[in-house]
Amino acid sequence: MFSRLRTLLPPAARAGRRGAPAPGGTGGSDGTGGSGGTGGTGATRKRRHNIFEAAAVYVAACAEDDEEAMDEASGWVSPEALSFGVGELACRAVIALARERDESPETVTRTLLGLPTPAP
Repeated sequence: MFSRLRTLLPPAARAGRRGAPAPGGTGGSDGTGGSGGTGGTGATRKRRHNIFEAAAVYVAACAEDDEEAMDEASGWVSPEALSFGVGELACRAVIALARERDESPETVTRTLLGLPTPAP
């Protein structure tokens, strides 16, 4: 099982540290495992965003009604990945609010959505 996961990870993550050299690479500090170039052409490689970074930018942009930022963040990852990230962010936010308010997550979610809370 872990061997399959290792093949899916970028070279830097397989080495266990950020900026580790990829096999045959120079090991840049940008976290991509390479020198930042693409095949020696001198063109710079686009920075890759992760699911949670895309979700954070997307949700913050939604809250601020910033369609340009929403469009940018939605282009960083697949729609499925963005959906997963947004769902994970929602779960973490509800847990944090529930702890802060000393309420159950269900009560917090129902309050946020304007739904009546069920009778005990």
